[in-house]
Amino acid sequence: MQTLLLWLFYISIFYAFIPGIITRIFGFRAFQKGKSERDYSLTFDDGPDPRYTPQLLDLLKRYNAKATFFVVGSHAEQNPDLLKRIHEEGHLIGIHNYKHKSNWVMQPRTVRKQIRMTAEIIFSITGERTTYYRPPWGIVNMFDFYKLDQYKIVLWSSMFGDWREKTGADKLTERMLNKLVPGEVMLLHDCGSTMGADPDAPKQMLIALERVLQEANRRQMQSIRIDEMIQSNDNVIEKKQSIAKNVVVKAWLLWEVVFHFIFRLKTVTPVDPFLHYRLRPYKGKPVTLDNGSILENGSSIIELHFDNQKLFHIGMNSRSEVHLAIQMIRSMEKELPALAYQLMDNPEFRNAKALYGVSMINRGPEKFGFSIRDLPNGWFAKSTNVYLKILMSIIHPAGKGRLKESPSKLVPKMIIMPVDYLNEHFSVSGSHRKSNLEIVPQDIPVESPELANVTH
Repeated sequence: MQTLLLWLFYISIFYAFIPGIITRIFGFRAFQKGKSERDYSLTFDDGPDPRYTPQLLDLLKRYNAKATFFVVGSHAEQNPDLLKRIHEEGHLIGIHNYKHKSNWVMQPRTVRKQIRMTAEIIFSITGERTTYYRPPWGIVNMFDFYKLDQYKIVLWSSMFGDWREKTGADKLTERMLNKLVPGEVMLLHDCGSTMGADPDAPKQMLIALERVLQEANRRQMQSIRIDEMIQSNDNVIEKKQSIAKNVVVKAWLLWEVVFHFIFRLKTVTPVDPFLHYRLRPYKGKPVTLDNGSILENGSSIIELHFDNQKLFHIGMNSRSEVHLAIQMIRSMEKELPALAYQLMDNPEFRNAKALYGVSMINRGPEKFGFSIRDLPNGWFAKSTNVYLKILMSIIHPAGKGRLKESPSKLVPKMIIMPVDYLNEHFSVSGSHRKSNLEIVPQDIPVESPELANVTH
């Protein structure tokens, strides 16, 4: 018997106690506080109640406040007109189980059934699906984390004991005003018929709430729905990311100025910079070029670099990956003939064997006659990989999402073109060159935007 009790104790710890702790303390899989600069959120549990919910809705309307109602399914079923009014007056409706029972005392399938029943009741009355769920007493079990993926669990950052009538309006007012700060998610109750609550407790809550709404108006604070508060959180995060990104971009563009000065890069078209280059010796293992010649350690090569500011401008103004690819390819079409002319006109470059650059894996450079080779394993390949992925997250229309979609494909590669090929195909204008460069949008692969990563 003692062994059985011990096992039941362990099961209750893992099934209920630990999930409750990590949810409340660490906010795992649950929303409980916002990051708004001015707004807060009023949330109401246990209703709708035919006596107090209409009074609450009248009060919220007078102060132009929006709230979130986590309704008990059986109460909503009994008061469809009230639920419809909540919806029509612009408030958000969430789920609070069909019966006000703790998830600790129900099997996982029973919890899911309660949620599903309540969701269907809400939909049948309002015509709108809800994806927000607050478990009674904020208590979750272990399976709630994994079986409620379609719902956002919403808890709270402050509660006030408003389910007890003896707390009184004055004490409630004091407690609520102490928590009237931006981002706060306040837990209140518009029904006193659930277990442990006093039937007339909402009367005191309504008195206190009107005082708080008056003070909120004086402070120019507004109560907003939970979905708006969550969106506000996302906006704050995006703003912080945007600031960090701007810092990275400025540092990146400053580095380009320094790099150009140190290595004395030449620019193909100074009036509209896009492609830069320099002469340097090749460092690495021998590479057989497409024309049969061998690029050996020490051979002269022309190293290519895209203009970082131009890259950033193109990336920020591209509507999609394909649009970015088209712009990059069209720009290359204009630059390569000018580059071929400059190389032929300058004796310094006459002994160069190949054009050389580093790019993320893609098929785009092959359109121009480049071949793509693996970078030898080593420090250079690893450091270039990190740099180009940072660059991709900045200039690519899909940002970091592109890196997550196909990280195995986004590795740096060498792109090489024999100078002879450049001279043959790009040094003279005419039908021969045009036929080799005629690229229509449907020919451009989705991977082509990685062409933009030919850079230092």
